[in-house]
Amino acid sequence: MFNRVTIIGVGLIGGSLGLALRRRSLARRVVGVDKNPENLRLARESGAIHEASFDAAEAVSGSELVILATPVGETLSVLTRLKSRLSPGTVVTDVGSTKAVVCTRAAEIMPPGAWFVGGHPMAGSEYTGMAGADPYLFENAFYIITPLPDTPPPALERVRALAAGVGAQVVEMTPAEHDRAVAAVSHLPHLVAVALVNTLVDLPGGEAFLPLGAGGFRDTTRVAAGNPLMWRDIFLSNTPAVAGVLAVFRRQLDQLEEVIKNGDGEKILALLERASRVRKKVPARMRGYLGAMHEIVVGVPDRPGMIAKIAGLLGDAGINISDIEILRVREGEGGSIRLAFATATEQDEAANILRQAGYQVVKR
Repeated sequence: MFNRVTIIGVGLIGGSLGLALRRRSLARRVVGVDKNPENLRLARESGAIHEASFDAAEAVSGSELVILATPVGETLSVLTRLKSRLSPGTVVTDVGSTKAVVCTRAAEIMPPGAWFVGGHPMAGSEYTGMAGADPYLFENAFYIITPLPDTPPPALERVRALAAGVGAQVVEMTPAEHDRAVAAVSHLPHLVAVALVNTLVDLPGGEAFLPLGAGGFRDTTRVAAGNPLMWRDIFLSNTPAVAGVLAVFRRQLDQLEEVIKNGDGEKILALLERASRVRKKVPARMRGYLGAMHEIVVGVPDRPGMIAKIAGLLGDAGINISDIEILRVREGEGGSIRLAFATATEQDEAANILRQAGYQVVKR
């Protein structure tokens, strides 16, 4: 698909793109640039890139596609430094979480004959750097592309091909639409997670409650462990949209506070039921455009090789496991494993096979 691709920033996203490009043989040459020597070493060692460089200007020369996998606050300054070295016909894309300001300014920076097409893979992890990279990170995830009205179709198609090539589902939006959407579904949840953690810290003796923070607190605050500098830049580059959703969220909090203070059980119940109805419309275990997966939970003894044994039983029957997760373990006794399948038929067959083999199985 590409002769030469240069990735500026081989951290979690850039490194994962490199791994996916090479695993799927989408580029003859992948060049990685990073100011962190350890990221470059790991990128070479893991096969994410063919060539490592500290010199971004030299690395982009002759590249058909340049991917700016830098923090959103650095995207425009990096592009400014590179523009004189971009070859005619080069397409530059980014992976940042905000688009309106970046796309508008990038279009002004680009030299004649080269084009910028905004991109945002909606995939990630609490891990950072090349050490967290995964060649399947983008599999069936949304990959949003944000062209401007005058973006040439060939440039747009090149970025579309990249996104589809690494296994993602491509969605096209205007930069402004993108920023409003991610403010609601990504940026606000991160701020809520931050507020929850900081609320616990500010409560008298609150940090002592951390060991009690089981499923609910742990799950709702997971993203608060993300890179603070990266998220600071995201919020600063999407201020109007983030401020707008925060205002709506604040009204919701005020409403909840009022009905709880007033002891208004009916209104509390109505708000809870409304949220429950809407939340249930989100398919369980869904990524991108894939339908909901069909799950079973299997109780297993705590012995070496149990996962392999279960997988072997299902594999012998021709049943493919779409997802697997260790849920809980009691040391020396046993635990529960969640298995997910693409179809209800596979779910039923898997449950029957494992029950016949003596395992406790619960279908979800």
